[in-house]
Amino acid sequence: MFPHDALTCDGFLGGALRVWQPKAGYRAAMDPVLLAAAVPARAGETVLELGCGAGVASLCLGHRVPGIGLTGIERQADYADLARRNASENGLTFDVTEGDIARMPAALRALTFDHVIANPPYFPKGGGTPARDGGREAAQREDLALAEWLRIGLKRLRPGGWLTVIQAADRLPDLLAGLGPGAGSTVVLPIVPRDGRPAGRVILQTRKGGRAAFRLLAPLVIHSGAEHLKDGDDQTPEARVILRDGSALDLQAGR
Repeated sequence: MFPHDALTCDGFLGGALRVWQPKAGYRAAMDPVLLAAAVPARAGETVLELGCGAGVASLCLGHRVPGIGLTGIERQADYADLARRNASENGLTFDVTEGDIARMPAALRALTFDHVIANPPYFPKGGGTPARDGGREAAQREDLALAEWLRIGLKRLRPGGWLTVIQAADRLPDLLAGLGPGAGSTVVLPIVPRDGRPAGRVILQTRKGGRAAFRLLAPLVIHSGAEHLKDGDDQTPEARVILRDGSALDLQAGR
């Protein structure tokens, strides 16, 4: 468990959620917020988050859609503890299991879900400079292939359920190659920092048993203008209502 002085309490969704995170470990930013916004969940449905960390994505989703059942699995015990604490302090119910998705605990193997969500590590195994903090390194560099994350996620879905993943844009070929024949109706949303810039992230959403054609959507632009305005609020209106107000991204309707 993290000592209290090793944590910060950070606001998400315009301060509607207050989330404890480690000062030196993996710290969530906008990616889990965007992931949560893209999940087409409705009250009464169930959601499993693979590798939930401190719980930001699931808690943002639970805040937007009251009445959904939230379950998470996280292999780092201190982050799993934080996710439970964050859920409790925000008045949300979040059933977090400590475990490795590659060796799914029996209790979770017995369940299927309407939605599975994930923010898998962005960096492939090998190469690069490891992070000095072990928690950050474990969150950012994969030791389980991206295709396995997709396979495990699809396996935990009921027929017709949705898998939603956010990932670095340069891993899009790996995402598409990792989808097996049981997935379809796939939609990809590029996320770009500014107009005219390359995408830095993508959100991929696919349906178990889906049959609709693949679609590549117009990008979501996060910031207005050509460069960052120091101490200025330069988020585009579309990004602002997602990141600050918790609005949804409807990928199936093209946003």
